[in-house]
Amino acid sequence: MFDLLVLGGLGVDLRVRVPQLPLPAADSLTVPPIDLRVGNTGAGVALAARALGLRVAVVDVLGADPAGEVVRAALDRAGVHTVLAVAPAGTRQSVNLVDLGGRRMSLYDPRAWQGPPPFAPERLTELARDAAHVHVSIMDWVPPLLPALRAGLPAGVGLSTDLHDWDGDNPYHLPFADVADLVFVSGVRLGERAGAVAAALAPRTTVVTRGADGAELFVADGPPARVPAAVPPGPVVDTNGAGDAFAAGLVAARLRGAGLAGAAAYAARVAAAACTHDGMEYPPGLLPPG
Repeated sequence: MFDLLVLGGLGVDLRVRVPQLPLPAADSLTVPPIDLRVGNTGAGVALAARALGLRVAVVDVLGADPAGEVVRAALDRAGVHTVLAVAPAGTRQSVNLVDLGGRRMSLYDPRAWQGPPPFAPERLTELARDAAHVHVSIMDWVPPLLPALRAGLPAGVGLSTDLHDWDGDNPYHLPFADVADLVFVSGVRLGERAGAVAAALAPRTTVVTRGADGAELFVADGPPARVPAAVPPGPVVDTNGAGDAFAAGLVAARLRGAGLAGAAAYAARVAAAACTHDGMEYPPGLLPPG
């Protein structure tokens, strides 16, 4: 039995610390040591949830390459159960530029999946029946499996997804939102449209994250509620993965019986703590207990 099943979203991040964002015009810059480590959204949710004490499983594709070995080793160190297929195009990779204040810009290489889904629908529903919650990353191999996953989900098992910087219109994201009970989405591209987009997604609960400005909760049967950002317990060094940590914190709190508002407040504390650590492999005690 797993507390959380994460579908998709594994990869590596090549982290580069830069003096400022956007970068100054120059032929070259000298930077601190460049690190290759586990990254991408599914890994961020899984590793944060594991650091919060949840039993976690991840289903995804990885390349038979050195980058894939970086991911496998990190998940193994954390005690995350993995169900993996080989990605012929290789492991997804991102170059993350992180400035002195911890802000980041990600350059994402998705290594597009070609062909039929790597897992049978029956395999995913079997795994989902052994989980208390399912979180779906918006990976390209997942959409054909979503109807069967939703239909086979046992009563009482929630399903969440993170639409990231969705603009509210791109049709690619809609199948993920359609099957979810809980939708996370960044407010970066939504701006003042967040309320209208959340209303269109009702009766799903929608959480619009706004980084250092906190988040907003939209529920079908009540007014929107603001979630203030938490004060980080130390200097901010890396905001990469903060949104994934927020999602993991909210899911963890809900599984432990917290109401939505309390779970979101706790998630803000988890995200703030995550920003004080360089990378997604969180040391024991860094993320606040529920």
